[in-house]
Amino acid sequence: MARALDLPLEYVRLGLRFDRLESGFVDAYTGDPRIRAEVGDEPAPTPQLLRDQARDLLSELDASGLPADRADFLRGQLTGLECTARTMSGEPVGFVDEVAAYFQVDVALGDESVYAAAHAELGRLLPGGGSLAERYAEHRRREECPPARLEAAVHALSSALRDRVRKEYGLPEVETVAYEVVTDQPWSGFNYYEGDYRSRVAINADLPHRLSHLPHLVAHEAYPGHHTEHCRKERGLVERAGRPEHTVFLVNTPECLMAEGLADLGVQASIGEGWGPWAAEIVGDLGLRFDGHLAEQVAAAAAPLNRVRQDAAILLHDRGADTADVSAFLQRWSLVSADRAAQQIRFLTHPLWRAYISTYVEGYDLLSRWLADRPADQPVADRFVRLLDEPLTPRAVAAELGVR
Repeated sequence: MARALDLPLEYVRLGLRFDRLESGFVDAYTGDPRIRAEVGDEPAPTPQLLRDQARDLLSELDASGLPADRADFLRGQLTGLECTARTMSGEPVGFVDEVAAYFQVDVALGDESVYAAAHAELGRLLPGGGSLAERYAEHRRREECPPARLEAAVHALSSALRDRVRKEYGLPEVETVAYEVVTDQPWSGFNYYEGDYRSRVAINADLPHRLSHLPHLVAHEAYPGHHTEHCRKERGLVERAGRPEHTVFLVNTPECLMAEGLADLGVQASIGEGWGPWAAEIVGDLGLRFDGHLAEQVAAAAAPLNRVRQDAAILLHDRGADTADVSAFLQRWSLVSADRAAQQIRFLTHPLWRAYISTYVEGYDLLSRWLADRPADQPVADRFVRLLDEPLTPRAVAAELGVR
């Protein structure tokens, strides 16, 4: 008698094979090291082989007998992997279709009238001479953290957020985060989850870090963002529920949109309104100063401009715009410098990350609406903890919101 297919384990093996074609595709792996070693000893895979394996596993899902939430999670992940294999093999895949296959969302250009309204509100908050871009840049410069104080500020904010998250959500006693400063990366920060409740968070020193942005960075990467999610899912879904599919975290799959969306909600879920003065007090103890009230107002006013980054990706990859025009678009609507626009385009044109911007834009939009849609008497923490603990997918969250 043929042995029944262990579909979750085969999914893990398939995900590990993708990392052999594109290093970094496996964002984290906490499973049995022997499985990774076995995959490493296999003949080198081809994109076509991995595409076919993803399709085979998808065809087995309905007969797998897995609970609905496990099957739905794996269906989304495998659909993303199948599309990645096709793009790796050189098959033409439209950018909008690529994003939909990876992240279960449909993307379109934003409304420039919304961006103009955000500019008007920023202009009200930042009066004075010069253009809005110049005033906004000066405001951001005033908030810059001195590079020599960056590590101290990060540790202070991390400690304060950790205390909040431990009290509100709970964390394994042995969890820990180590921070390091790096250079020459296309991102501002990155969480490397190492398993056993340990994370290493890298912060890119090539970019200026504003004091008002640091609480968002730390919340995103650590408390209650990526590190917290990894810890709680390792303890709950892997150790207690025995779901090995959650021992591997794969780029360009629906779980990324969920992870980035919840991480971008980190400050809202841990501090909430008043986060600006709260953060100003924390770093003020280090002799670092910024206007917390103004920072919170400016952040709210500028929030609609986050979508400009996704517009840039659509223009580049779907509309055929050249990089000079996209740089001008970013500078105009995001109010960033030419250097900052170039850094963003570097991320948007990276082979592994070119579609990834949608995880931040659409992830935050979807999950913030879902969080706000909770019953009037339900605390934010009671809703947010589901994101930390459950194998939710973008499609499942949209269904809860009644989105078709």
